[in-house]
Amino acid sequence: MGRATETEERLRTAMLAALAGDSVAYRNLLRELTTMLQGYFRRRLSAGSATAEDLVQDTLMAIHTRRMTYDRQLPFTAWVHAIARYKLIDHFRRQRIRATVPLEDDDALLAVEEEAGIAARLDVGTVLAEVSPRQRELIRQVRIEGASIAEAAAATGMSETAAKVSIHRGLKAITAKFSGRKP
Repeated sequence: MGRATETEERLRTAMLAALAGDSVAYRNLLRELTTMLQGYFRRRLSAGSATAEDLVQDTLMAIHTRRMTYDRQLPFTAWVHAIARYKLIDHFRRQRIRATVPLEDDDALLAVEEEAGIAARLDVGTVLAEVSPRQRELIRQVRIEGASIAEAAAATGMSETAAKVSIHRGLKAITAKFSGRKP
């Protein structure tokens, strides 16, 4: 078993124990995540370590408050990486810094092996299978490939307004499906 696989298994086991009420496992989990998140944010920020520490604390708070939303069937490290990434993006937005945070950068967070990294990402095809073929195509073109609404609308033979509404409804349905809420 590789280091990344061992790390994933150790962290996932600690999270599951914490969710079952084991406070010692939760304390150890947060301690280990703190170390990993410090490295993750320090590598991405030119600002001082105080900013990185603030982001670590924000991320740990988000993990704590959202811990019950963790899907036990999915890799824990992918869930943590997503939260950390969004906290970093929020920081850049607040600072009005335009920066790119690559999606494939989870190796830097948890040294995920290629196999574990692939397994850690949600299957976009599975997610998009929850919407109609037309919505799937529009979402793929606009949100994944970066096409404009006008380009996607023209490619699908829809008006821009209809394309916007279709994308909105598709994303709303996906969000509802995977968050457990009704659309």
